[in-house]
Amino acid sequence: MIDHSHLNLPALQPGHVWLVGAGPGDPGLLSVLALHALQQADVIVYDALVDPRILALARAEALLQDAGKRGGRPSPRQPDISARLIALARDGKRVLRLKGGDPCVFGRGGEEALALAEAGVPFRIVPGITAAIGGLAYAGIPLTHRGINSAVTLITGHNSDGAVPGEEESAPDWAALAHGSPVIVLYMALRHLDDIARRLMAAGRAPDEPVAIVSKATTAAQRVVITSLGEAARAVQEVESPAIIAIGEIARLHEKLAWYRA
Repeated sequence: MIDHSHLNLPALQPGHVWLVGAGPGDPGLLSVLALHALQQADVIVYDALVDPRILALARAEALLQDAGKRGGRPSPRQPDISARLIALARDGKRVLRLKGGDPCVFGRGGEEALALAEAGVPFRIVPGITAAIGGLAYAGIPLTHRGINSAVTLITGHNSDGAVPGEEESAPDWAALAHGSPVIVLYMALRHLDDIARRLMAAGRAPDEPVAIVSKATTAAQRVVITSLGEAARAVQEVESPAIIAIGEIARLHEKLAWYRA
């Protein structure tokens, strides 16, 4: 175990829950506080996208519990996961809820924090590097670049029912985004990219606008496909989930800045 005593890091106390971001995959992108939690937790409730090498950093006595959600397959319900965290904490366990990326960027960390707060369970939120930052950086694509974009929009590619966001109250205004956001980054959108691309083009985005699809970002299996909005539906057949998708001129920078070799 690494000695962090000189950093005066907070202890993960019995009966507490830490909601921790594990980053996009590469264990080197863990925060010191996330590693500190891994080495203290009694129980680690982890998501499907957490790299096994990260779980291997847990202390030997820790109990690992899989709570991963997998598209198209039976998955734990969110209320059940929150109830499990509460029960473990009330049992006096030091609980680490470990999520891929950042717990509060399309990670339902806010929902779990609210459930813990309502149950009177002490918690801490430990941010992680989200895929829009870490995944694109490993593809040689800066999320913002002077002269290209001074704004960026992050969107989930499906709603709570698994469909493309469309009519529900929280759905994005695709026409407004098409006109107002120079760069759009999509999470969990591989299955619906055809529909999303058509909506954006119908609202005025050019079919030849560059699109970057980064599959399994920051891992040894990372693959980057550069395509266009008009050809994006065809390009998705070349990659596997999980993937982060960037729409906008920043995608062209991959050609000059691709630095990562697994």
